[in-house]
Amino acid sequence: MKSFLLLYIGFLCVPFLGISQEKSTTISKRIYTTGSVQGEAPKIDGLLDDESWNSVEWASDFIENRPDENTPPTEQTKFKIMYDAKFLYIAVRAIDKDPDQIVKRLSRRDGFDGDWVEINIDSYHDLRSGFSFTVTAAGVKGDEFISNNGNNWDGSWNPIWYTKTNVDSEGWTAEMKIPFSQLRFGKSEEQIWGLQVQRRFFRKEERSTWQRIPLDAPGWVSEFGELHGLKNIIPQKQLEIQPYVVTQFDTYPEENGNPFRDGDDFTLNGGLDGKIGVTNDLTLDFTINPDFGQVEADPAAIALDGFQIFFREQRPFFVENKNIFDYQFANGQDNVFYSRRIGRNPQGFPNTASQEFVDQPQNSTIIGAAKFSGKTKNGWSIGVLESVTGREFAEIDNNGTRRRELVEPLTNYFVGRLQKDFNDRNTFIGGIFTATNRRLEDNLNFLHRAAYTGGLDFTHNWKDRTYYATGNFVTSHVQGSKEAIAATQNSLTHLFQRVDAGHVNVDPNRTSLTGTGGKLEFGKAGSGTWRFDTGVIWRSPELELNDVGFLRQADEIRQYANVRYQTTKSFGNFRRISGRFSQFTTYDFEGNYNRIQYEVNGNLRFLNNWWIDFGGAHKPRIFINTFLRGGPRWRYSAENFGYAFFGTDERKKLRTSWGMVYSRAKQNNFTFFEVSGDVTYQPTNAMRISISPRYNSNPNKTQYVTEVDNNGEARYILGDIDNQTLSAAIRFNYTINPNLSIQYYGEPFVSVGRYKDLKYVTNSIADNLNDRFYQYQPNEITFDAASDSYIIDEDADGNVNYSIGNPDFAFVQFRSNLVLRWEYIPGSELFLVWSQGTTGFGNTRDHVLQSLDNQILGQQPENIFLMKFTYRFVL
Repeated sequence: MKSFLLLYIGFLCVPFLGISQEKSTTISKRIYTTGSVQGEAPKIDGLLDDESWNSVEWASDFIENRPDENTPPTEQTKFKIMYDAKFLYIAVRAIDKDPDQIVKRLSRRDGFDGDWVEINIDSYHDLRSGFSFTVTAAGVKGDEFISNNGNNWDGSWNPIWYTKTNVDSEGWTAEMKIPFSQLRFGKSEEQIWGLQVQRRFFRKEERSTWQRIPLDAPGWVSEFGELHGLKNIIPQKQLEIQPYVVTQFDTYPEENGNPFRDGDDFTLNGGLDGKIGVTNDLTLDFTINPDFGQVEADPAAIALDGFQIFFREQRPFFVENKNIFDYQFANGQDNVFYSRRIGRNPQGFPNTASQEFVDQPQNSTIIGAAKFSGKTKNGWSIGVLESVTGREFAEIDNNGTRRRELVEPLTNYFVGRLQKDFNDRNTFIGGIFTATNRRLEDNLNFLHRAAYTGGLDFTHNWKDRTYYATGNFVTSHVQGSKEAIAATQNSLTHLFQRVDAGHVNVDPNRTSLTGTGGKLEFGKAGSGTWRFDTGVIWRSPELELNDVGFLRQADEIRQYANVRYQTTKSFGNFRRISGRFSQFTTYDFEGNYNRIQYEVNGNLRFLNNWWIDFGGAHKPRIFINTFLRGGPRWRYSAENFGYAFFGTDERKKLRTSWGMVYSRAKQNNFTFFEVSGDVTYQPTNAMRISISPRYNSNPNKTQYVTEVDNNGEARYILGDIDNQTLSAAIRFNYTINPNLSIQYYGEPFVSVGRYKDLKYVTNSIADNLNDRFYQYQPNEITFDAASDSYIIDEDADGNVNYSIGNPDFAFVQFRSNLVLRWEYIPGSELFLVWSQGTTGFGNTRDHVLQSLDNQILGQQPENIFLMKFTYRFVL
């Protein structure tokens, strides 16, 4: 341990060698002074021939940002800005000496392909967040909310604004009209906003900006220039109402005798979404009986480790402004608020007898939801979300007699987030509070009655935001019946029942559980070619967030450190080179030293815009507390892995990327091999086709199977698994115009696992692989085809000790969506959707391709035909 600490301290000193030679460069902020519209407001047609544009001056002198920062761009860009009582008007002239070469690729909204210009506005002037408006030469709109000083760009933000473009002999032009109601700013006689204008010159993959931002800058928004001259504008209190109507027709294979599966269903539904500008800083969003149908289905996945799978949020109400509610307190996907808990699948299942049929609801109905969010001119970020989901019942049919059983209780979810800027926007302090309250009935007492979390976080930047320190603290408290709290203690996230754990044990009489977690980190974010960060993360064994948050595993302390290098200029054949070295160690709260890992990776981007990613890691120590799911700590043999990916120029009509990952453990404990790729072809500006296949093979000599009882003694059963998975995401996009498009998405998925050489654990932490288990001998194990299980006679004395269900599996699934989207007026849409799905369980002895053919191509699919109509009223 002493040698490790000396190595770690020396490692942390490495980045300071580079720091001492780096000099920060102070860039003066440019100012553009706007003026009010004189005479008639310009017509938004992209032509720039309106007389009113003559009342303001052009701004130009753009500087190249990439690939050669701080050099003159290939072509210059100019812009003008003016305003009236309700709108901000922007004109852009993108000069191009060869206008025939301008690339005008069509796509849906937020498809940033081809030549484009982008306007970034920090109307809060908080140096951290902003609103981005982009238009391509083809007239495609893009809009994003910028947060975390440019580290997060949220494309789900869809404001109402207007734009047109035109190509002429000098290049191309764009006009924009942005309602003040779509921006956020405080009351002031004269506004000062942050401003940046960026252009993409597609042919050379070149970016140029009005305000120079060095590539080693510590952020994006904090470096903007300034927009002056906005005088006496009145904040517009936004009021939007968006009702919707959905009709849905489902077809599926009929099941004989099942009254709930007669072959088809028809539903008609409606609801309302609304947005009210309480002030120009703060907005109230609400929804009544929301439609949370997703355009693209969640990807298929198999989790052999037993942990829950994280899926990204795709529902519009929760996606918009989600950055305000995010509270990633540790690493990975751990978050105090995981919105997909709201409207989740019902957690209860009815008690049924044979010959009974069940109609189980797929999701909990969200009766209503509202969120109040925004940021004041005084630097307060505020987010409050309230949602109620209704009681859900499963309906059971017994020869025509019906009854209902409750499977999900009435539940209230609350999330409150608050953050304050200090010290000229260099220091931020905030907090979060969440509450989940359920109205439980007897058959659902396995759920928590109440769950609360609270957290405090801070960030401090200094030396022109070059260095930072950040941290957070989280505490959780859950309440429920003895049954519910015992289930939490025994869950895979906590595993208080671990037989070798001296610091935790299951208390069957507890009715509450309180835990903590947090993170402390220090790092260098800008100035020069070197970056670093180092910190510590902890999650106490009792920490529980999964009622409205996401927590994969508790009982961990992790130390980590990263050093990164990136070039700021192109040289030789390279546009950019970057690399990273990282290291981490983990312990549990008993002090067990569980893991250490060292990793290196790099990226090379060539002048022709081809790229290579590569890396590898060494894991000399791997102990896993959760592997035996309540059994003792398990030791995996030391592992090494590496990966390499390459890609061609992403601007080309035919482009591709491919790569592989390979991992191998000592004594051939396990291996992992994966190859994946993507091929995209764009035959016209309006059409794009792509396929992204993925295949992996993961044989493992010690895959966990189950736990059985052998005369009062626990047996942890393992097997030698051959697991293969094949999938391919297929996409087709055809854009008729920026407001009318057709999109197809489909993904076949098959995963096959075959087990052999079953064994049980003898010494879970032995250094030698073969000392960790005992493998059954042929006279001790037989397979019974009638019960599809293995019969174990450990003593070979003719008496059965226990049986093990056949763990082989072959899971096959196909999901697809065909969507026609028409934005017939800004903010109002018509969707026509055809979704298709097939799920099956193939023959485990078939090859993965055979399973794909037999279970997908040979089965009748389930179909959903849906029409959704929305109309957006702006009052």
